[in-house]
Amino acid sequence: MITTRTPFRISFVGGGSDMEAFYKKYQGAVLSTSINKYMYISTHKYFHENKVRVKYSETETVDNINKLKHPIFKETLKLTGINKGIEISSIADIPSGTGMGSSSSFTVGLLHNLNAVNRKYITKDELAETACKIEIDILKEPIGKQDQYAAAFGGLNIIRFNPDDSVKIEPLYIKNEVSQKLEDNLLMFYTGNKRKASDILTEQKRNISETDKFEGLKSMTLLVSDLRDALFNENLKDFGKILHENWILKQKLASKISNNEINKTYDIALKNGAIGGKLLGAGGGGFLLFYAEKEHHQRLKYALRTLRHFDFKFDKDGSKLISYTDE
Repeated sequence: MITTRTPFRISFVGGGSDMEAFYKKYQGAVLSTSINKYMYISTHKYFHENKVRVKYSETETVDNINKLKHPIFKETLKLTGINKGIEISSIADIPSGTGMGSSSSFTVGLLHNLNAVNRKYITKDELAETACKIEIDILKEPIGKQDQYAAAFGGLNIIRFNPDDSVKIEPLYIKNEVSQKLEDNLLMFYTGNKRKASDILTEQKRNISETDKFEGLKSMTLLVSDLRDALFNENLKDFGKILHENWILKQKLASKISNNEINKTYDIALKNGAIGGKLLGAGGGGFLLFYAEKEHHQRLKYALRTLRHFDFKFDKDGSKLISYTDE
């Protein structure tokens, strides 16, 4: 049995600038971190040697991988040349559609695992690049590149998206005490609403051609440097303020990024100690992230007591092989 563990991510600022429609004209950038919530992919030999079985929210058993309904399973198996005698299962700490890059974590983890099945070493760059090929080029998903690279590399990074399609990872090395304080001061709440990100991202992709939307994304990419400087200067209150500024800009990119309920919750948080925050992912639902000094946490949690508070810590490893046996 072979098992890979691939982290989910939190994107702080710059989301949306990883789309080709933007970075082909102006270098995109995001600042994000992976967290200790994971996608687990396990594979082992299947008893029926001429068939493939995949398990996710459904179970599919086929004698030809082209019959698979799950598109990422199908295309990743085709790309790695594995077409029989394997059973694959996936388990996630967080449900899909909640804004933490679960689809890309799944793709990266599956690629990592199947390359191990083939006894082939694959670099983090190759993992991320191939995952982008599957999701964006083959499956034509209206997404960007940040999630694949965040899942493959892990850690706190600036990820830059260049007009020539290359991607540069810039790890941020900050003091341990600053990293710990940042981790301690971030709170996450589950709104209970999963959403189909592709609908929002399709509109956002279409809107990028509009001058005001393009300029908004440019402003969001400039906040990446501001957020980096806040971390280097150990000024975490500014970190919270920049999160807020990014959230204000993000809402202007597409009509369904936020809604009245999310805006009301966000305003309650600001009145109860949060300096800033954002909705994770494309928008519309999922997890709300806030930055607040520690002394305000109890009041903030009480004010948002109808939502589920969700504990997390930072991850540094990226996608990794955690089990490999020939049994």
